[in-house]
Amino acid sequence: MSAKPAPRKSVLFLAQFSMLLAIEAIVCFTSLGSLPAFGPIVATLSHIPVIITALLLGTVPGAAMGFFFGLFSLIVMTFTPPGPTAFVFSPFYSVGEVSGNFWSLAICFIPRILIGVVTGLSFRLLSKILANLDKKDALVYGISGFLGSMTNTILVLGGIFLFFGKLFSDALGFSCDLILDVLGGTVLTSGIPEAVLGAVAAYAVCKPLKTILTKYQS
Repeated sequence: MSAKPAPRKSVLFLAQFSMLLAIEAIVCFTSLGSLPAFGPIVATLSHIPVIITALLLGTVPGAAMGFFFGLFSLIVMTFTPPGPTAFVFSPFYSVGEVSGNFWSLAICFIPRILIGVVTGLSFRLLSKILANLDKKDALVYGISGFLGSMTNTILVLGGIFLFFGKLFSDALGFSCDLILDVLGGTVLTSGIPEAVLGAVAAYAVCKPLKTILTKYQS
């Protein structure tokens, strides 16, 4: 069959991106974006629309969705901060004499944009590497989603450690000597559950949707 007209493809792309952007806004601005993990730790769902966008629409749209994730996070951390450490994500928020700075913007935006980049590039690379493997889809989608999520976790926590280590520990009321333990514990109790959610969602959502959209566009 002949290819669909370009305007129809553009409309389909915009519709998909807009729906995913709406979901991103919901999980960023409402409590629906958080799931209990361990004790007081919660696993956020805000990375999942970015992963799905990268897998369904491509690396560049995934990076764009990551930008919106960062923008929504900046708004939340500036106007409705959930805790005293919001300054690590927003240069416009302060606690006493402590306030965010340029590195707050870097932590807020760069890891979120790279979720889409890493997910999209991992999907393309793994699709080639595992092309001859039977039932490879679960691995390709799952690993891509997992790596995209862990990119965000590692870069956010690494940025906090490098640029706000002492201020972050002071804001939470623990010794600076314990910051690596605290951040490492966050990876285990929050980062890994989020990555697992990203891996499951990547396969459970994107695989059937890609099959449907491929038939629709053929």
